[in-house]
Amino acid sequence: MGDKLLTLEEWAEAVYGKHRPNLDTLRRWARQARIYPLPEKHGRTYFVIPTARHIDPNKPIVNPKKRPPSGPLVERIRGKTA
Repeated sequence: MGDKLLTLEEWAEAVYGKHRPNLDTLRRWARQARIYPLPEKHGRTYFVIPTARHIDPNKPIVNPKKRPPSGPLVERIRGKTA
């Protein structure tokens, strides 16, 4: 992998700047798996890779490159005839 691990505080400073979430909020996000990829806990400190992102579990993750399935079978299932 080769990425240097950052503490939650360092990561939040890099991502959010001076308006970063409180340390208690960051720790809660880590415990609730709201940071992806998941932080690693070493002793009392959580570490994340620099490219980690906060995810909202209430919002679906949308992949803009993925298209809905299509083709003759899908069209027949949806009620369209070929």
